[in-house]
Amino acid sequence: MTTTDATTTATQLRPGRAETDRLAARVAVPREGRERIEVRSPLNGEVLGVVPAGTEEDVAAAVARAREVQRRWAATPVRERAAVLLRYHDLVLDRQGELMDLIQAENGKARVWAFEEIMDQAVTARYYARLAPRALKPKRRLSPVPGLVSTREHHVPLGVVGVIAPWNYPLVLSVSDAMAALVAGNGVVLKPDSQTPFTALRAFELLEEAGLPSGLVQVVTGPGRTVGTAIVDHSDYVMFTGSTATGRVIARRAGERLIGVSAELGGKNAMIVTDDVDLDAAVEGAVVACFANTGQLCISIERIYVARSIADAFVERLGRRAQSLRLGAEQAFGPEVGALASAAQLEKVRAHVDDAVAKGARLVAGGRHRPDVGPLFYEPTVLTDVTPEMDLYREETFGPVVAVYPVDSDDEAIEQANDTEYGLNASVYCGDPARGRAIAERLLAGTVNVNDGYASAWGSVDAPMGGMKASGLGRRHGREGLLKYTESRTVAVRSKLAARLQDPTGDQEGYARRFTALLRKAKHLPR
Repeated sequence: MTTTDATTTATQLRPGRAETDRLAARVAVPREGRERIEVRSPLNGEVLGVVPAGTEEDVAAAVARAREVQRRWAATPVRERAAVLLRYHDLVLDRQGELMDLIQAENGKARVWAFEEIMDQAVTARYYARLAPRALKPKRRLSPVPGLVSTREHHVPLGVVGVIAPWNYPLVLSVSDAMAALVAGNGVVLKPDSQTPFTALRAFELLEEAGLPSGLVQVVTGPGRTVGTAIVDHSDYVMFTGSTATGRVIARRAGERLIGVSAELGGKNAMIVTDDVDLDAAVEGAVVACFANTGQLCISIERIYVARSIADAFVERLGRRAQSLRLGAEQAFGPEVGALASAAQLEKVRAHVDDAVAKGARLVAGGRHRPDVGPLFYEPTVLTDVTPEMDLYREETFGPVVAVYPVDSDDEAIEQANDTEYGLNASVYCGDPARGRAIAERLLAGTVNVNDGYASAWGSVDAPMGGMKASGLGRRHGREGLLKYTESRTVAVRSKLAARLQDPTGDQEGYARRFTALLRKAKHLPR
């Protein structure tokens, strides 16, 4: 396993303390009388900055402030709202260096995966800026009897959307969902993870530079049990990304208020590798699918089912490739694997691997904590002979660990891949695209990628993305990802002729005859 020099010091980390203090001043929480939360870099453990811990009262006040601005924003023409996203698109590309510095400093990921977040922002901003004017435009709908009633469907904003974001993609999962809510005419109150607040704060600062009204987005930092709960209690809709256990709690609480929830939750994502595959391509695809973002990706692969006839060769090559990946703590392109985001994540990864090995799993590659690189680095790990009594067999590890299982047929691979409470993402590597598509259509996952791990489906932002089974509710991306932040309102205008024809209080038999004749004719009219 090759590594880079791990002597990076806190003074070398970008951004510096002056910048994070400036960003912290944008948090919608008073500085006095609040506990302080230290934000430490996973790259070297040094303090990046400090943010206040919000209270329920802080959230209520933030929602009220956002609601005041939202009323004016909702009256702004959709094309003007969309233009803000297009200007933000350019700012993200122009300022990508400083954004990647923030992402790396807070999250610890390698720079190449920080750039993945930049790409997402640009693609998502452009997509919703172009979609919103069309999707939100009032649409004519068919009436019971054509010509007698004019019916239009309108989409109106919900009000203030609460976004509760995790630490693993601090730019994408804080801002991309918010962009759809904002262009739909809503305000946003965001709770970023306490470990990664500064990326989101800088991104919303750029959105304001692009023309978003000041105060429309309120950022409240603090613990989930306080701030997250208050967001559910005060907002008009909740977008949550995180664990299935927390998603269930949020859904129950939102249900009491009869507000909507969209949630992307846990996964134990599977890849299937068939016997006709290009083995080198499958190994390279698996490396990205399993170890991108240090495996801390909701849609990354943790289980691989490979045809038995090629399993030994696949495992040997995957192990060799995993061992060749470069770990590094520098804020520059080069390393392929960054740090785990926290001591808790490191402990979970280490516990899963140690438990599996103690119970008989074979360690093909990795399996070691690497404090020589940084406090939270762990080698990309490949295991075989994993059995159901091992913790990582069914539990989500959320780290750079994958288990490989040989199978005797496509049917067995599909059955094993579907044998989980989760259904977020899946992958199929196959030589014959038709065979790959046929396998994909039998997998119980919200997104399935053929000859790719996750990027193709995620990047297809015009298509909905989300989980089946215990992996979530609702969808992000596509029209669904925009229209979920609106209420549908139907406006039907009856013509004078309809008013005469539809009077049932006089000649009731005549009324029935007239409408019987109209209904017979309506059957033959074009839609």
